[in-house]
Amino acid sequence: MSKVHVFEHPLIQHKLSIMRDKNTGCKEFRALLDEISMLMVFEVTRDLPTEDVEIETPICKTKSKMLAGKPIGIIPILRAGLGMVDGILQLIPNAKVGHIGLYRDPETLEPVEYYCKLPEDAQHRELIVLDPMLATGGSASAAISFIKKRGCNNIRLVNLIAAPEGIARVQKEHPDVDIYVAAQDECLNEHGYIMPGLGDAGDRLFGTK
Repeated sequence: MSKVHVFEHPLIQHKLSIMRDKNTGCKEFRALLDEISMLMVFEVTRDLPTEDVEIETPICKTKSKMLAGKPIGIIPILRAGLGMVDGILQLIPNAKVGHIGLYRDPETLEPVEYYCKLPEDAQHRELIVLDPMLATGGSASAAISFIKKRGCNNIRLVNLIAAPEGIARVQKEHPDVDIYVAAQDECLNEHGYIMPGLGDAGDRLFGTK
């Protein structure tokens, strides 16, 4: 079973509380999501391997540590996942960015892929899939499945807020994918929104309804 990592850092929780407030406007909402994403990536990448390298400071030569192993790929789920990309790129500027878009078939209610563009070497990267809200888990699980079908296996899922239902589905369908969240909320309401949540993240990011 995959692990669920909940980040309870005071700065993350403070900023998330402001995002939840219905009176927070688009500009501030976008800035806060950017900031929280940057704070979260510290913990998401905590276990990345390092190697000793020799460098020369202005004083002398010394051994120091640098990242080793697989490079990073960032895969936002359109459209709300886009709001998490810039914050992560500020800390990992060499990461390559792919995109995946899904919609729900009105008859079968199953997720359908309408767009997927991954880095050419995605199979050789640690991939971080981004979506602010993990509600039913349908979109996230489908996105991970589509990515796996392209030969990728090193995948982490990063969400701002998650419902227990969404976590359970991803863990059931992708037990190899760890989940990283800023908050695990109570449940879904009858409309599939996370309670207490923060509403529709995409609408609040881009000012649409």
